[in-house]
Amino acid sequence: MDYSHMEPKDVRALIREGKITSFTSGMCNGYAQANLVVLPRELAFDFLLFTTRNPKPCPVLDVTEVGSPEPKAVAPGADLRYDIPKYRIYRHGELTDEVTDLSRYWRDDLVAFLLGCSFSFEGPMLDAGLDVRHITENHNVPMYITNIQCTPAGVFHGPMVVSMRPMTPKAAIRAIQVTSRMPNVHGAPIHFGDPAAIGIKDIDKPDFGDPSTIKPGEVPVFWPCGVTPQAVAMAVKPEFMITHAPGHMFITDVKNADLSVL
Repeated sequence: MDYSHMEPKDVRALIREGKITSFTSGMCNGYAQANLVVLPRELAFDFLLFTTRNPKPCPVLDVTEVGSPEPKAVAPGADLRYDIPKYRIYRHGELTDEVTDLSRYWRDDLVAFLLGCSFSFEGPMLDAGLDVRHITENHNVPMYITNIQCTPAGVFHGPMVVSMRPMTPKAAIRAIQVTSRMPNVHGAPIHFGDPAAIGIKDIDKPDFGDPSTIKPGEVPVFWPCGVTPQAVAMAVKPEFMITHAPGHMFITDVKNADLSVL
C-alpha cells in the first residue's frame, strides 16, 4: 500500500492497530518524522543539555511532560506508547527487547524526546529530482557509527551516527542546497567521499539499516543521524532507555515547510 500521500493521523492509526510495522521512509510526504528517546526523569536534564550541545545529530522537536506519552507540540492527541511501528528497549546499554508497543514498559517517571529525522528532508530531495536510493530500492536507510565524538553533557557522551545516501557529485551539491535549509531535521551533510575518514570500515556493512547500492561515478554522502542516542546508550549504559527501532519513526503533524529556514 502507498502511504506517501496519507495524513499522519491516519498512518499513526494504522501503526497503533498493528497494521504497519515497517520502516517509515517515504510515508506522509510533506510531514516531519522524528526519532524517539525516552529516559527516566533523573536523566532528562542531562540529555536535554546533550541535545543542545549536539544539535546536528539531536535536533529537538518536542519534549513531553514527565509521565505523559503525548507529544503536545508536534502531534496533539498522539500516544508515543503505540504510534511508532517498532521500539527498542535498552538496559545498562544492552538491547534487551524490540517491541511494537510500550504497554509493558511505560512508567510514570519517563520523559520522551522527539528529535528531527532525515526522512523529513527526503520529500524535498525527491521534489528536487534527486534519487533517494533506499526509497528507490525499498529498504531501510544505511546508518553507521563513526569516529566523530559528540560534545559530552552530564553523563552523556559517545560517537555520532550518520545516515548515508549515494549520489553523483552534481546531485550531492543539490542535496546540500536542499538539506541546508532544514537544520531542525539534521541539515546539511557532515561528510561525503571516503568512509574511512570518519571511521567507517566497510560501507557495505552498516551498523543499522540496510546497505544501499553505490553506482559507478557516485560517492557516499553522510548526514548526522538521530540514531546517535542509541550509540550513546551503548557507551553510557543508562539503567533504562527506550528508543525507536532504526528507520521506524514517529510521524508528526508538523509540515516540513514549517521547519525550513529559507
